[in-house]
Amino acid sequence: MPSLQELLAQKAAIEKQIIETQRQERADAIARVRALMSEYGLTAADIAAKSPSANSRNPAARKIEPKYRHPETGETWSGRGLQPKWLKAALAAGRKLSDFAV
Repeated sequence: MPSLQELLAQKAAIEKQIIETQRQERADAIARVRALMSEYGLTAADIAAKSPSANSRNPAARKIEPKYRHPETGETWSGRGLQPKWLKAALAAGRKLSDFAV
């Protein structure tokens, strides 16, 4: 069975190998990216720019216009998801959904 000192030396050697491997893999990745940028004529600004259609792919990022508005408080509802309490109460009291249309 190896001694504690031998195990610590092995650990240090492995950690050094890990750091060197990470550096080398990072350098390889940078070289591949640079080659692709050169091949397609891309700049760093092209890479950093957000896609104009990024919001169209992410429904959470899109702002939904309200379809219904409470006449007294100004609260709104887009017509998606659960109905708000104020609208449920008004509908239960006999009002129509069309009464709140924007």
